[in-house]
Amino acid sequence: MILKKLSILNYKNIREATLELSSKMNCFIGQNGVGKTNVLDAVYYLSFCRSATNPIDSAVIRHDEPFCVLEGEYAENAADAETSEVISVGMKRGTKKHFKRNKKEYKRLSEHIGLIPLVVVAPSDTLLIEGGSEERRHLMDIVISQYDRGYIDALTRYNNAHQQRNTLLKQASDSLQPTANGQPFDPMLMDLWEEQMAEAGELLYQKRQAFIDELTPVFQEYYQQISEGREQVGLQYVSHCQRGPLLDVIRRDRMKDCAVGYSLHGVHRDDLVFTLGDHPMRREGSQGQNKTYVIALKLAQFEFLKRTASQTTPLLLLDDIFDKLDSHRVEQIVRLVSSDNFGQIFITDTNRDHLDQILSTSALDYKIFHVDNGEINV
Repeated sequence: MILKKLSILNYKNIREATLELSSKMNCFIGQNGVGKTNVLDAVYYLSFCRSATNPIDSAVIRHDEPFCVLEGEYAENAADAETSEVISVGMKRGTKKHFKRNKKEYKRLSEHIGLIPLVVVAPSDTLLIEGGSEERRHLMDIVISQYDRGYIDALTRYNNAHQQRNTLLKQASDSLQPTANGQPFDPMLMDLWEEQMAEAGELLYQKRQAFIDELTPVFQEYYQQISEGREQVGLQYVSHCQRGPLLDVIRRDRMKDCAVGYSLHGVHRDDLVFTLGDHPMRREGSQGQNKTYVIALKLAQFEFLKRTASQTTPLLLLDDIFDKLDSHRVEQIVRLVSSDNFGQIFITDTNRDHLDQILSTSALDYKIFHVDNGEINV
């Protein structure tokens, strides 16, 4: 998929911009905090119906403005003379957003996910290593959801059942007296939510495991290319489903869950273990190695989505990726993203030298945009 034209009105610090984009490389140059990342976030929003940096929709509307609008004109490939898709979103403070495809509003936003596959590499990706397991589960969810609509449905069912079970557990934890049947909750209702958790959770586990099995060798190959074979890395999926049937695992410690007031077991506790050699990446990796790890992981996601999501090449967003990398790793990344394997790329940097290095080593069509205090100029 190619984003031919991007229109922005009152999005974060960008008052107004209309950008005619290159089908290959779009470079945004400027100092920190001037709005480069906000341009990429607008592109992200049109793919995922939300900001990559803030889950609160009203927070993306420019200060002191009542609304914001984003619109993207897309084509299947660079050779298309006609625009095949127009995606737009409008938001007013205090009301719900209106997300449209070719002027027709979506009934459910989940219907849009996967139409325009996208991978973003950003400084915050280090949280995948340094942060909690929620960050790593989100990594799996955001990729699988782009090519498997059944995954979104299963995730919604699981989250709903998990929330309902937690409500019963919290009531039991807060209650000093049992109910009339001698239980701190309605056992039939608890059974129902546990069965729904287990059914949806087993499906999520299977899809996550299949994804990780296929992703891992691709990820390791990208890491080897960027690091020039200096280190060995690993990626392992860990889930309570590996302990036996999930329903049995959930029910095994039901009374312990009652005591704490929430569910201790389930796929909402799944995790990914990142390793460098035989040791945890979190403990052993340098800043450069950590950044190499997450960049390789994101490029592997790109490769995976290219084969699976809507049978189209994803957009690739590279936000300030060269910081904390030595010259050898920068050179390898430049060589990778300049290859024909990648489609349309959006890249930000404060250092023009990195971008000049990319552009001088390839014959890619490109455009350079200068960003300053929310103003974008060619």
